[in-house]
Amino acid sequence: MKSHKVMRRTIFTAALIVVVNNLAPVSAIAEPADSAAVQKYKDLNNQAAQLNDAFLKAQEDRAARQADIDKAAADLATAKTAQADAKAKEGEFRDQVDSLSAAAFNGARYDKLSALLTGTSPDDFLARATALDVLSADNNNALKQFKAAVDKATDASNLATDAGRRATEARDAAQKLADDIAAKKKDLDAQIKQLKSQYSNLSPADQAALKGPKDDGVYLNVGTGAAGKAVQFALSRRGDTYDLGGSKPPVFDCSGLTMWAYGQAGVTIPRTSRQQYTVGKAVSKADLQPGDLLFYGGSAATIHHVAMYIGDGMIVHASDYGIPVKSAPLSNGGKDFFGARRIVG
Repeated sequence: MKSHKVMRRTIFTAALIVVVNNLAPVSAIAEPADSAAVQKYKDLNNQAAQLNDAFLKAQEDRAARQADIDKAAADLATAKTAQADAKAKEGEFRDQVDSLSAAAFNGARYDKLSALLTGTSPDDFLARATALDVLSADNNNALKQFKAAVDKATDASNLATDAGRRATEARDAAQKLADDIAAKKKDLDAQIKQLKSQYSNLSPADQAALKGPKDDGVYLNVGTGAAGKAVQFALSRRGDTYDLGGSKPPVFDCSGLTMWAYGQAGVTIPRTSRQQYTVGKAVSKADLQPGDLLFYGGSAATIHHVAMYIGDGMIVHASDYGIPVKSAPLSNGGKDFFGARRIVG
């Protein structure tokens, strides 16, 4: 009897040391092998995740197109204002230029020879010559300003035409994206419906196997920088609900969790897993550090999942419908590991 008590005390002490020092071996919470039904369910979830990424990317593209529309509209308004100002300036000098041109056409002479020939005295010649100098300067100035105003009006008109063209193109692209979003949303909703139906058809044993063992370990050795803070923020959401499109407590999808965790640590990263794969620098699986993001899929274009590395062979992630945000062995991320990225550091 005494030996049994000693054994229980030893087991409890060992378990406590494992949790506090974050030395839990992967085998301590090893994931059970998937049944055919669970694997089929995970495959459906991967397909849904890819559709969700495409849907979210299309939404972001539409937002970018709206920004293009807004900029084109602002450019058009600015160009039209400049065009109106230039036209008004053009009108100020047109009458003077037209009068001088008409006078020259009708035989008026504005040179010093005519002043000499028509002058009645040297003083009269000097007076006429001085007046002609002033008139000539005014005429040249009027012509220069008139030409500048015409050029400015032409430039403004060209800018207005270009802004109008860009606005039309952006509106057409935005409408096409809106149609694309609607189609993607329809496909996504159908996939989610199928996913939930498949989950409800899983046996209690398969649902339990899908969730896997629960890990409430306290992870202390994750660093103090932004990456370490992101890990702690992600770990703080363990138990939150998984749902496609979720990006804030208490509901997350995979990339929503990593984006939120890094955001809380002061680092902005894109929304979707495929876009997150373009951030930071590539690291090998053998060189992982806490805060690194792990991506799963057959290629960069088909990434369907992202998880965050904790350290000691563990990850934290939002994985599938029916599974809350959890920490688990690295192998729980999926069999199709594609690559890892270090976001900071």
